[in-house]
Amino acid sequence: MHNTNHFAIVPVIFNNSVIVALMIRLFRHYFSRTFITLLVAEMLHLFWSIYFGRSLQMLHYQDAMPQFSEVIPSALVFVMVMLAIMTAMGLYERNFWSGRSDMLLRVAVSFLVGLFMMTLAYYLFPEVSLGRVEFSLALGIAFVGVLTLRFVFFEVSDREVLKRRVLVLGVGQNALRIKELQQDGNTSFLVAGYVQLHENEKCCVPTEDLFTMHHLLDLADRLEIDELVVAPDDRRRGFPGEQILECKIQGFKISSFLVFYERETGKIQLDALRPSNLIFADGFQRALLKQAVKRVFDIAVSLLLLAIAWPLMLIATLAIWIESGFRGPILYRQTRVGFNKQLFEVIKFRSMRTDAEQDGVARWAQANDSRITRVGAVLRDTRIDELPQLFNVLRGDMSFVGPRPERPQFVAELSEKIPFYTMRHMTNPGITGWAQICYPYGASEQDAREKLQYDLYYIKNYSFFFDILILLQTVHTVLWGRGAH
Repeated sequence: MHNTNHFAIVPVIFNNSVIVALMIRLFRHYFSRTFITLLVAEMLHLFWSIYFGRSLQMLHYQDAMPQFSEVIPSALVFVMVMLAIMTAMGLYERNFWSGRSDMLLRVAVSFLVGLFMMTLAYYLFPEVSLGRVEFSLALGIAFVGVLTLRFVFFEVSDREVLKRRVLVLGVGQNALRIKELQQDGNTSFLVAGYVQLHENEKCCVPTEDLFTMHHLLDLADRLEIDELVVAPDDRRRGFPGEQILECKIQGFKISSFLVFYERETGKIQLDALRPSNLIFADGFQRALLKQAVKRVFDIAVSLLLLAIAWPLMLIATLAIWIESGFRGPILYRQTRVGFNKQLFEVIKFRSMRTDAEQDGVARWAQANDSRITRVGAVLRDTRIDELPQLFNVLRGDMSFVGPRPERPQFVAELSEKIPFYTMRHMTNPGITGWAQICYPYGASEQDAREKLQYDLYYIKNYSFFFDILILLQTVHTVLWGRGAH
């Protein structure tokens, strides 16, 4: 019997091969079981490194070994600080692996920042502090251990034996999209084959991986399948409902194409989406308590950032003023579409020439846009130009996290061309968001379609925890310059 638990990592044994179970869904957001396993391993290592650091110092002075309870407060603070920093460095993002040198750089920067943050934490909360020598030992143990864990873990996790074996029902465009996901690499699944449901179904996948519809349960057993993905382009023809039900009863995990795609990519596949999918889908709910928590969170984060970032904002103001010859506006106001399609004026530092749109025609911002000033390019790359939007958040026009607000001209145009585009106005727009950190800044209809898929995922799966995760990953986006415009 196949285990179908979504909320724990449970080994499933097939012919003496161990396959780690499905991706995990926590706080309405899907996480790769690979990164959850790595996260737990690193949490334990970071925790125990504090104990080992103190133990080594006491051994040096031939003192008694420390009591475990003595190090718990300091170890917990260390774990929370380091996990937050490592998340901000992009070490728990999907598809972040860019080679050993990149990994070493990110981990090294994380521990340098961690050293500063822990020094600050020990100064503010001396009751949880460690001695200089024992903390240095603990930090060294943690650094070496995290690097070792990551190099070993990614070497092992890339093995096919650790990936879920998937049987795709359908051979059309949806099946092709799944094949393309697998070809992109860093996936948690391996397609064992595709089943052609009827003779007239157009085949878009390799014939060597093709199986004809005969007895589905026997085929799933023979291929040692973990999950069946129901992905025909048209369910009205040749849909094997009874055989799929038989597989479900026997313990096989059954997923629709949309759910599978959402889980694996962190976005909703727009081309396969139908109104009925949204009507019956879990999510897309507005709860008063969630809205109240989000609003309090927005105000608290905005005030905190204004208190921290005001020197940067002052420097930006002076730089714009000097570059413009001590004339011209410092701030840039532009009408955008917000919650429930209501219009509001977004406030940003001016990064373009004052005559950028003197003809009154709205234009997408392009890469290497000639209208952007030298100071403006720096402000955009560092996202400093968006800091004045904190006042939009305080006024309630925007949230800190949400879909990027667009101009009315673009919204009117894209709403006619892209299905479900207006659904992104179901929530307040944000300074940062899931689409902004997952997809580089775009300036075309195709880019808008791609970002909408991430926006719909965010709206569908919103939670307070998801907002925290996006904020941490936004730090990584700013530091590594992805998506800057």
